[in-house]
Amino acid sequence: MLKVAPNPGQALAGRYQAVRALTLALTEPLSDADATVQSMADASPGKWHLAHTTWFYETFVLRDHVPGYRLHDERFPFLFNSYYEAEGRRHARDRRGMITRPTLDEVRAYRAHVDAAMAAALPDLPDVALELVALGCHHEEQHQELLVTDLLHLFGENPLEPAIWPPAPKVPVAVPAPIGWIERDAGIVQIGHDGDGFAFDCEGPRHDALLTGHALADRTVTNGEWSAFIADGGYRDPAHWLADGWAWVKAEGIVAPLYWEERDGTWTRMGLDGRRPIDPAAPVTHVSFFEADAYASWVGARLPTEFEWEAAAQSHDAAGGNQMDRAGAVEPRPAANAPAFFGDVWEWTGSAYRPYPGFRAVEGAVGEYNGKFMSGQFVLRGGSCATPRGHARASYRNFFYPHQRWQFTGVRLAKDL
Repeated sequence: MLKVAPNPGQALAGRYQAVRALTLALTEPLSDADATVQSMADASPGKWHLAHTTWFYETFVLRDHVPGYRLHDERFPFLFNSYYEAEGRRHARDRRGMITRPTLDEVRAYRAHVDAAMAAALPDLPDVALELVALGCHHEEQHQELLVTDLLHLFGENPLEPAIWPPAPKVPVAVPAPIGWIERDAGIVQIGHDGDGFAFDCEGPRHDALLTGHALADRTVTNGEWSAFIADGGYRDPAHWLADGWAWVKAEGIVAPLYWEERDGTWTRMGLDGRRPIDPAAPVTHVSFFEADAYASWVGARLPTEFEWEAAAQSHDAAGGNQMDRAGAVEPRPAANAPAFFGDVWEWTGSAYRPYPGFRAVEGAVGEYNGKFMSGQFVLRGGSCATPRGHARASYRNFFYPHQRWQFTGVRLAKDL
């Protein structure tokens, strides 16, 4: 499953410790109540994220590869398994907010127990277990982003709209220039992970893809540009919407991106730093695939394919841009020049999340990690302001259902040549 060379246990220990420390730091401001409530079925409580990422190491590394290891609590696998059918019965996803016990402190104690056992085991783990530790670190980084976005949704549901962290310092930036276009001729390109370092199974096998002549926007769509779409009746006119998207708009009463609200004639947004006026120069975020596709149609463009996006992004620094470096308020921010392909917002593509040619899920429970979700979802690329720096890469495939928008999701346009 993993295109990664085994890492010696000692070298991997530092990365493990850093990842685990960031997750704890992200939850440091939370009360037990903050960490227990579940704001919707798609989101999970902070306490559950803390425990589930711990269960992953305890189950797939300590239980399966450390002789004599005893589970911290025999009840926890039922509570904190996410979707692994091979691991047996589990608590219903939409009922995770009912887990009032164990308490937040007890979950932290669970983490400490597993971390101590991992520290003792890492120097002597076999290669197959070290690969699982590497997977676990990347898995926990995914949950760090989910944790941040789930907390934003939770606090956005609170009528007080409290801030979790103080706002990041504002740096004056000029209004972005009009979108420019990066043109590419038709041709065959190599797509997918090249086998150097870590990758999730869905990023391969590497294969040829045929691109037609096209152009990609040199930056993502801004809040100011999206405001014009709203003002022009974009959410009231079915002409630019897919049928499923228009049905969603009508059924849910959608009039703007998630967390936007018009107050005294000014659009505001809810963020991890509370409610504030939108920044017209910042990338628009928290929009669904349906909204992204409708906006692209409104301006006479389209969404890029994931292959067009990856071919363009391969020459960009995947660790650059506005990504998460530490605990604190994160939000998309304007750039003096055209934003990088990485950071700020995940970019919707027009590509369905399906397997690449030759894809095969590995045997066992970890084979359920990605493959079984390749149905009904669309691919996003590039990482966001809530993605831990170093987690994303050009071949990275994120995926969500077309109506979902509680993640930091935005829009880069494309057009045919």
